[in-house]
Amino acid sequence: MTAPLTILGIETSCDETAAAVVRRFPDGRGEILGETVLSQLEEHSAYGGVVPEIAARAHVEALDTLVEEALLRSGLALGDVDAIAATSGPGLIGGLIVGLMTGKALALATGKPLYGINHLEGHALTARLTDGLDFPFLMLLVSGGHTQLVLVRGVGDYERWGTTIDDALGEAFDKTAKLIGLPYPGGPAVERAARDGDPERFSLPRPMVGEARLDFSFSGLKTAVRQAAESVAPLTGQDVADICASFQNAVARTLKDRIGRGLDRFRERYGSAVPQPALVVAGGVAANTVLRTMLSDLCAARRFRFVAPPIRLCTDNAVMIAWAGAERMACGLPADSLDVAPRSRWPLDAGAAALVGSGRRGAKA
Repeated sequence: MTAPLTILGIETSCDETAAAVVRRFPDGRGEILGETVLSQLEEHSAYGGVVPEIAARAHVEALDTLVEEALLRSGLALGDVDAIAATSGPGLIGGLIVGLMTGKALALATGKPLYGINHLEGHALTARLTDGLDFPFLMLLVSGGHTQLVLVRGVGDYERWGTTIDDALGEAFDKTAKLIGLPYPGGPAVERAARDGDPERFSLPRPMVGEARLDFSFSGLKTAVRQAAESVAPLTGQDVADICASFQNAVARTLKDRIGRGLDRFRERYGSAVPQPALVVAGGVAANTVLRTMLSDLCAARRFRFVAPPIRLCTDNAVMIAWAGAERMACGLPADSLDVAPRSRWPLDAGAAALVGSGRRGAKA
């Protein structure tokens, strides 16, 4: 690679419609030239969660305009980009179809190569754009659909060390909020309420703490929250705050154990070969300030670098999709053909055993 690569990225895997133009320089540096994101929060809030059909229709209505806006902000025309990158999985199949078909149409019309991007790979590589991180490093992905600890060895080279065996952490936050009458999305609502609560009032379980395996489990914790709420019903405002604080405390202590063991494993494997090891946190739950602080303190104690991209790049966005396309193109990985299909399930580590949701459509995690 001797010249900069400029990529148009498209993201429609869930309830954000996004487009971005990103440039990657030959030395590995990156620059965001233009980005747009349209949240569908208002469309879904009345239902307490994302409605796939509503999400897909909203993507159809907004995506063309957002692509035009991202190009306008970048100061470039469509013909100036070197490739199109569109999320092709995992995610809600209706939304994926909208974004991927738009990417295919743009690639066909311009004669540019198309890269169908794994949404999780976008999260995994974002820290290389924002912080210039070198391989290898650990990534903790915590979102509404995924909770995984992944060793990132290179572009397209991932080893899953841990995953949830039931609920994703973001899902547990949303369901906890719903159980105690807080609005959607649950993560921010629980964090706000927890600020005024007593984290020690309710004794909630710390799932899988102490186990050598690095997997996660949050279904039992969610059940314990329901039982705690029933034990003091009807709930007062202070009850809600105390439940939220106790839940958040249990999550923090669980993650501290799981991630601490992961940091130890990384150190055992690489030793002095990686003098400045790093943990990257990504996904919507990474916006939680209590969890960020806990992970930052844990990394400092273990002499790891803690990397948390800006919150807008932790949640779903097209910058990470464009950047993943640029990284793949710079490495000489082949572009996709125009018959590439969207995939609702697409694990980063294809060789890892499925622990949840294995079926006709393939492994979920």
